[in-house]
Amino acid sequence: MTAAVDGAVARGGEAITPGRSYGFFTDTTLCIGCKACEVACKQWNNLPAEGFHFTGVSYDNTRDLSATTWRHVLFVEQFDESRFEPWANLTASEQWARPGERWLFMSDVCKHCVNAPCLEACPTGSIIRTEFDTVLVQQDVCNGCGYCQPACPFGVIELDREGTGKAHKCTLCYDRLKDGLEPACAKTCPTDSIQFGPVDELMERAQERVAELRARGIPAYLYGSGGILEDDCDTSDLGGLNAFFLLIDQPEVYNLPAVPKRPSTNTATGLLTAALAGAALAAATMLAFRSGR
Repeated sequence: MTAAVDGAVARGGEAITPGRSYGFFTDTTLCIGCKACEVACKQWNNLPAEGFHFTGVSYDNTRDLSATTWRHVLFVEQFDESRFEPWANLTASEQWARPGERWLFMSDVCKHCVNAPCLEACPTGSIIRTEFDTVLVQQDVCNGCGYCQPACPFGVIELDREGTGKAHKCTLCYDRLKDGLEPACAKTCPTDSIQFGPVDELMERAQERVAELRARGIPAYLYGSGGILEDDCDTSDLGGLNAFFLLIDQPEVYNLPAVPKRPSTNTATGLLTAALAGAALAAATMLAFRSGR
């Protein structure tokens, strides 16, 4: 076994080694909505509480990711009383597969995209890839321009307008990784819904879990694997996600885009369109001059 970084090892005994790609596999079918990961993230990163507010529409009082909430457990409450049937009368597959009679939970976080749009958009170089292949905002370099914010297709990164004025998001507990410790959220998760480790190993584990659930009649699939499974969501424009998810409903239900794109993808098309428009305008101008003679 490789020697541990600074003498520490992650849960499971495997050393966290610079040079490998690390991330999260989040199995939403195991999430119980306890929000322990939210609390652990705030405690470790010294992030302020945002208060408890009655929303009137959900038990989810934090509602979204923000500059001071880097982990957020999304509550998807799918209840339709007109279609209600006693839970005991449904088969196991029906209990999972029938919207209108269930709660879905998902612990959302920065996806640490392989081709990160926020990194592409950053003009100062403050957003970098670390030695663990995670995406990090260097606070001492960030100037708060906000270009990264609209570039993120998931709406993850945000400026702390009431505090530092700089961009903030999940760091994948970079300080803990450097000491050979797994991120606080994964360490705290009581059901192993959030699993941390090398991305290649997590992907193998995720495929096995998908196969297991499908064998039980549960419509599971992966979001963010880069198309390893034929019916996986298309995240190829991002090169896949280092923080990926097992879902049992459409991605839009979990507030995820069906086909996330990088803004730079449109650059070539935009330049070509502008060039063609310019050429057409020049030709029309020349034709007008000739016609006027």
